[in-house]
Amino acid sequence: MSDELAKIAIFQQKEIRKQLYGGEWWFVINDVVAALTDSNDPAQYLKRLRSRDDELADLFDKPVEKGAVQIVPPLALSFDTPGGKQKLLSWNTEGIFRLIQSIPSKKAEPFKRWLAKVGYKRKMEEIA
Repeated sequence: MSDELAKIAIFQQKEIRKQLYGGEWWFVINDVVAALTDSNDPAQYLKRLRSRDDELADLFDKPVEKGAVQIVPPLALSFDTPGGKQKLLSWNTEGIFRLIQSIPSKKAEPFKRWLAKVGYKRKMEEIA
């Protein structure tokens, strides 16, 4: 994967890995969970979250219509990691917005604004 397709974005000193896939940004879910919760084990936090939120758990298995938006299931995308290339569960912007709804965090609103800026920058790149 080229450097243009995979990048690291920073939200409040936390790294969020993202990858351009199908013309849109996909974000590593564990990075988002870690940034919003300060959890030392974001995978375990996500597992508990999915066990308590059936609607969120369903989204990991099949596309769901939410109003005018279809939320697609997360994808395992390949990222460079300190241990070499690994497939990491990633979600597009709509999926990340839905995930944020399930996480009680005072960082949620600032993260939504940050995510909107990332999307806006991508749209401007397409226009240029």
